[in-house]
Amino acid sequence: MSDIELNEQMQIRINKLGELRAKGVDPFGQRFERTHTSAQIVDHFDALEGGEAKIAGRIMAIRGHGKASFVVLEDNEGQIQVYVKLDEVGEDAYDMFRLWDIGDIVGVSGEVFRTHRGEISVKAKTLVFLTKGLRPLPEKFHGLKDVELRYRQRYVDLIVNPEVKKVFVARSRIIRAIRNYLDNQGFLEVETPVLHSIAGGAAARPFTTHHNTLDMDLYMRIALELHLKRLIVGGMERVYEIGRVFRNEGISIKHNPEFTMLELYQAYSDYDGMMELTEKMISAVAREVLGTDTVTYQGTDICLKAPWRRVTMFEAIKEYAGYDFNEIRTDAQARKAAKEAGLDIEKDADRGNIINLFFEEKVEANLIQPTFVLDYPIEISPLVKRKHDDPDLVYRFEGFIFGRELCNAYSELNDPLDQRERFERQMELRAQGDEEANELDEDFLRALEYGMPPTGGLGIGIDRLVMFMTDAASIRDVILFPTLRTKE
Repeated sequence: MSDIELNEQMQIRINKLGELRAKGVDPFGQRFERTHTSAQIVDHFDALEGGEAKIAGRIMAIRGHGKASFVVLEDNEGQIQVYVKLDEVGEDAYDMFRLWDIGDIVGVSGEVFRTHRGEISVKAKTLVFLTKGLRPLPEKFHGLKDVELRYRQRYVDLIVNPEVKKVFVARSRIIRAIRNYLDNQGFLEVETPVLHSIAGGAAARPFTTHHNTLDMDLYMRIALELHLKRLIVGGMERVYEIGRVFRNEGISIKHNPEFTMLELYQAYSDYDGMMELTEKMISAVAREVLGTDTVTYQGTDICLKAPWRRVTMFEAIKEYAGYDFNEIRTDAQARKAAKEAGLDIEKDADRGNIINLFFEEKVEANLIQPTFVLDYPIEISPLVKRKHDDPDLVYRFEGFIFGRELCNAYSELNDPLDQRERFERQMELRAQGDEEANELDEDFLRALEYGMPPTGGLGIGIDRLVMFMTDAASIRDVILFPTLRTKE
């Protein structure tokens, strides 16, 4: 639709708005008490047939036949047909009805019946105008297809693409099911600050802001971790938080600058306990929300049922890339292997980061079915307990589905002396220009010095989990209002 056509149609609707007011009708009306939704009428038709119902919704279609017309109303639960007949509603109301447009919101009182063609409908007795839509909806057969426009105008997307609403209903149910599962396991939901004085808990670039009264710079949180572990120190033995985190990084079908994270911490557990909790929780959530723990994602069947495959990072690299890092022990050997494999590395890259690069470039895309990858290099895991049998590795796993990271979990580092050394190494990296390295958090170290029990911690990206469970190709399809560049 061209701008000229749009302006013409809007002017027609504005003129109708004036006519409604001239007839004493408020085009932006008052409260309307519904007795039924569209779905309730359809589902309970046998009991409701012949009785009266009050419904309300947006007009999605109008078919006129002289002294009788059919209107399709859409509410939160679906659509239902309304039969409007001059003899039933009276001349004044039927005359007002002619000023209705697709997109207007109205209320109807009438009799529940079935048409000669068998369609469940409401025969209107009373019509109530509630809201005039001044801007026309996209054309019926073309719809809102422009993907970026759908994200920018999600309100229109939800109106004209019913499948979009289903995704966000599913998202809400998934989050509720996670909460129910964790609550039943004795976890306590808590809230921790969004504004941090130190950007910690993850390797990510933060967003910065400034508090005027305190005259201090603050960071939007990049993780929930360090505050939740303070609570473990304080004796809250099972805690979780579902909240927004913010990372000043790239945008893609897998990344949005603000996203929803679940983090949980359980005292007296470890990464083995977190693996068991993860696979059981996700399969239980899928069964509750979808009725099955096998989902189809982008044409591939994914079985979420426990137990998931377990493989060490070294085993996975050897399987998919052919390099054995049990034999490649030095930085120099690792750099040589990376060059042979065609990986782009810094000239002074260390073994741990090269191992991680091998994994990201050669392995991740192959992990289609749910897989836990265990035992990461210490260089990329500053908050994780060292492995007793190999201090160059840590008790950490990440869970992958369809080649994408879904979760990250540790046996949490609770040695304050080791943690201080790790932080100091991170600060050296920051001084060398690594903006994603962790900062040294003295208050967190003070908390650890009071003593934190052995603890398992887990983080799950809620948006990615919803993607898998709703077959959404892009993270923007599961975030109601994704971050977009401002249109000029």
